[in-house]
Amino acid sequence: MLAPARLLNAALLRRQVRDPELRRKLTPAVEFGCKRVGFANDYYPTFNRSTVDLVTEPIAEVTAAGVRTADGALHEVDTIILGTGFAATDFLAPIRVRGAGGRDLAERWRDGARAYLGITVPGFPNMFLLYGPNTNLGSGSIVYMLESQARYVGSAVDLLAAGTLRQLDVRSDVEEAYDRETQRRLRRTAWVTCQNWYRTAGGRVTTNWPGQLREYRRRTDHVELADYRVPAPTATAHPAPTP
Repeated sequence: MLAPARLLNAALLRRQVRDPELRRKLTPAVEFGCKRVGFANDYYPTFNRSTVDLVTEPIAEVTAAGVRTADGALHEVDTIILGTGFAATDFLAPIRVRGAGGRDLAERWRDGARAYLGITVPGFPNMFLLYGPNTNLGSGSIVYMLESQARYVGSAVDLLAAGTLRQLDVRSDVEEAYDRETQRRLRRTAWVTCQNWYRTAGGRVTTNWPGQLREYRRRTDHVELADYRVPAPTATAHPAPTP
């Protein structure tokens, strides 16, 4: 599936950038889709301008006059803009969440965030997540994913509001099986082929969903009580009969 995208990108680059060396620098060394794909009609042509230089040497230091790269060249500048990225895999920062028995969610997620359907975590009853682990997308509408999650959470709240259940706590074996499936499917994607913001420092992809949107919508259609540890129903008090 990636080959057509690679070929299309290479053709666009040849058409819009005249200098072969510049085209080489602009060609990613990683698999297409491994990092976020940029969409712009004027990105490549910008590098044809005489006033624009593309420098790919590592930065050695920042001086009072500009930026010095590892090859010793000093690039004099008036302004430096730092694009430092963001910590997409740090789901909890800076909050603390504790579940049943004082369980610390940060401790449970120390090797990477995970949740059943990206929504529920064992040991954290009645906690429901939106845009949780492995529910981001490489393509498609995240609003569609959020709508699916909101419908699932709404059905869970309806069950609890009915008064016959005190809590919903997803079973550990259900969450573990789901996580194994998700990570197995992710191993076949471009996202695991390079270090990127989708992955933790240990290499685990904690952000993205590996399937199609319609599959996720189907799997979150309703709460399946068999997936949860459900306490005994709450007894309902009835008024004494009138003599």
